[in-house]
Amino acid sequence: MYILENTMLKNTLITLSLSASLLILSGCTDKEKKVEVKDTTEIARAVDGGVLYSTKDGKYTAYNVNTQNIDTSSFGRTPTKGELAAWNIDIMPDGTGLPEFDTKHGQVIIENGKPKVAQGNAGYGNELYDKQCSMCHGDFGAGGKGYPTLSGGDINSLTNQLQNPADPKPTMEPPVRRIGSYWPYASTLFWYIQDAMPFPHPKSLSNSDTYAITAYLLMENEVTVGGEDIDEDFVLSKANFGSIEMPNKDGFYPQVDTPNDPAQGVRNVTKYLSNNKNYGAGVRCMTNCIDGKVPVLHIGNELGGITPEPTIKKDLPPEENAGPTHPGKKAYESSCAVCHGTDAMGAPEVGNSEAWKEKLEKGIEKVYHNAINGINGMPPRGGTSFDDTKMKEIIDYMIESSK
Repeated sequence: MYILENTMLKNTLITLSLSASLLILSGCTDKEKKVEVKDTTEIARAVDGGVLYSTKDGKYTAYNVNTQNIDTSSFGRTPTKGELAAWNIDIMPDGTGLPEFDTKHGQVIIENGKPKVAQGNAGYGNELYDKQCSMCHGDFGAGGKGYPTLSGGDINSLTNQLQNPADPKPTMEPPVRRIGSYWPYASTLFWYIQDAMPFPHPKSLSNSDTYAITAYLLMENEVTVGGEDIDEDFVLSKANFGSIEMPNKDGFYPQVDTPNDPAQGVRNVTKYLSNNKNYGAGVRCMTNCIDGKVPVLHIGNELGGITPEPTIKKDLPPEENAGPTHPGKKAYESSCAVCHGTDAMGAPEVGNSEAWKEKLEKGIEKVYHNAINGINGMPPRGGTSFDDTKMKEIIDYMIESSK
């Protein structure tokens, strides 16, 4: 939860949402316009601040609970050390869990008789990003249609609250939450890339690849390491990861990073969310909740205007005597290769003649129809705004490239 300085919003919009829920539960009528909420922090509460009730007559409040006593159960076999190592890839804010070596199937890779150190420079990360990430996240992390922007942002904008009707002048400039301006820990970036990216085939990057892409994204966000700027020759590894200085490391509360006592972080959250005055006014309200005239709201996106088209790199000049470029090639590389460049997503892979032969058995018009209207996990037009003509050009290019 980010520290908010605008108390007017706390006392209006958030209270409205919370108050409506509390009012329904309490059975309050319209005549009860404003009722003080007593501090009930002594009640047993869950981590989200909700009240914990006891199970009675086989029910937890209005819900039935299975109270059967099952004496026997099977937990399967004990995992091997390799299986545990391959699965155990979570990384803590202090760097615990960062890989020191490159591994495969949980086993350290041996190179020239020694463990292969996991490390990557920002320049190589740039190459990997262009190949694996830019089709979704745009050049330099500038953003793509429907996918998060990864670079830019201003830490000073984080206290902005977009469309606050309680302010005399509602803000139109939203907070810009990016890796460099918002994320408190660089370990989150490494872990997310390693665990979930690239989108079509996650966990396909080596530890060194992940260090390289992490270094590149930190460079684009102007994050420093040990007070020094990152350039393309900078090499990131476990050894210097702890020197990364994230600008917003102190921007969140309550305190959850309590390595000496992890349970304390949970207690901090429970205590915070149990006190509704931390995110409301402490009163329930159904009528006349805002004094004065509420300003007219203006609907906008995160940039305060129309969503821009994704940034697409300009094609390099064609090689001499290379011949004309297929009209569907550029659009395929920028928007479709992320899924069709591999069979990991279940999409027919470009270059796999058998896969496309099977798709063409029902005729080219059926292939066009499926591409334009969507099929299975593929959204209409692959999630793009291409017209029918461009979609057919892309399909033609993929088929011709797969013969």
